[in-house]
Amino acid sequence: MSKGQAAPYIEWRNKGFSYFSNTQCEYFPCHNADETDFNCLFCYCPLYDYADCGGNYTYLENGCKDCSACTVPHRKENYGWMIERLREKRGGK
Repeated sequence: MSKGQAAPYIEWRNKGFSYFSNTQCEYFPCHNADETDFNCLFCYCPLYDYADCGGNYTYLENGCKDCSACTVPHRKENYGWMIERLREKRGGK
């Protein structure tokens, strides 16, 4: 792919690389969410450092971002959205 060329679209729905659930994790589920479709792929959210990540977060008194109420990266249907946000950060690549 040459510079400036859009990344090819990859169909991700119902593909193994877009979802996994680690029910054996000692922290599962780490958020209050539906356990049947809980996606552990983005266990540590790659959008955490975004000023506007699109998730449900607050800031603690010490200035740290508190994402404990956010389930955006853990919903199976949000894989495509997450990937697009990461591509935007990389300049569309």
